[in-house]
Amino acid sequence: MFDLITLAEVAQNYGAGVGFAVMGGGLAAIGAGIGIGKIGGSSVESMARQPEATGDIRGAMILSAALVEGVALFAVAVAFLANNGIFKVIHAGIPS
Repeated sequence: MFDLITLAEVAQNYGAGVGFAVMGGGLAAIGAGIGIGKIGGSSVESMARQPEATGDIRGAMILSAALVEGVALFAVAVAFLANNGIFKVIHAGIPS
């Protein structure tokens, strides 16, 4: 039966872990860009439909964009740690 450490060890031995980490960081950045673009576009459209609610919409837009950016930053940080050998640290801390 495979567990997380075995899969990480196999991926690290064959270099796939680095590739997956790089792809994960790139996908997180692309996803955040698409999400923030949709948030901005939708908020501008809603401001045009209801100009009296501009302040509330702007506040919700900034909060939503900040949350999306925070999640993307966390995903890129995890990908960076995975790329720099966090699997070795995890594996070294578990006795065989």
